[in-house]
This record gives sequence, structure tokens and C-alpha cells, in this order.
Amino acid sequence: MNIILRPIEQADNLEIAELIRTVFREFKIDKPGTVYTDPTTDDLYSLFRQGGSVYWIAVENGIILGGCGIFPTKGLPDGCAELVKFYVTSASRGKGVGNALMQKSIEWAKAFGYQQLYLESFPELNKAVSMYIRSGFVYLPHALGSSGHFACNVWMLKDLEK
Repeated sequence: MNIILRPIEQADNLEIAELIRTVFREFKIDKPGTVYTDPTTDDLYSLFRQGGSVYWIAVENGIILGGCGIFPTKGLPDGCAELVKFYVTSASRGKGVGNALMQKSIEWAKAFGYQQLYLESFPELNKAVSMYIRSGFVYLPHALGSSGHFACNVWMLKDLEK
């Protein structure tokens, strides 16, 4: 595989939004209170123009395989950002694409000066949750911040200084 990781471009908006919603339908988590219905999903390029944020796209031969970002979600503790909108195509799973995106995002979170990374997920995404655990994320008993994704019921945190 000859995968390139690059920052999101405006031309990626439609394809990455469809990829994200396809994953939600695949796992039957396409419901309100998730990224599925979040209007920002349709214009990630603009969303990630905010300071302290970045969104990485994995591309192979001009085809988007996935994406992952870092975002300073409102209401998070000082020094904490959120790992967000992290999805890869079903054909790309188990091939290191997701891990490469996550590690690139963690690297940039550290470069931005964040000390912690928070994420929200679902038990249905158990393979992703297992990857988070292997990367040092630990479960939290409740949500942090104000993502607006009230349907999520897995919350995790990683200390970036370890």
C-alpha cells in the first residue's frame, strides 16, 4: 500500500462525509446525537480551520481511505483536545491505515501542546476501541466537554505526557 496522509482539502468534504456516514450505517449507529447527523460533518474543511485543530486524510491512488482529527471541543479541561471524526473504509481496516491516522493525530496533538486527548465512541466499534486501549486510552465513567454527541456511550482519555 502506498498511503499518503495529508491535511484535509475543501474538495474532500463530500467524499469524507459519505465515508463517515457509510461507516455509521454499516455498524447501525446512524442515529441522532452522533456525527451522522452533525451538520459539521458536511464541511470538515471549514471546521478544521479553527486554531488548535487539524484533520488528516489517508489517500491511496487518489481514493480517500479514511480520516482522523484533533479538535479543541468546547468544555474540555485545559490542555485537552478531542480525537474526532476518526473513520476508515471497511476495505482499509486491519491494514494499519487507522493506526497511522491516529498516530499522526496524536503527534500533532502533542505539537499543539495538548496534554490529554479525549474521545467518544460506541461499543459497536469494538475493534477501534481495542486500538484505543492499546494506544493508552482509558475508559471514563462519563462524557467530557460539549461535543453534542449525546448518543455516544464510550468515553476515553489518553495522557499524552506518558
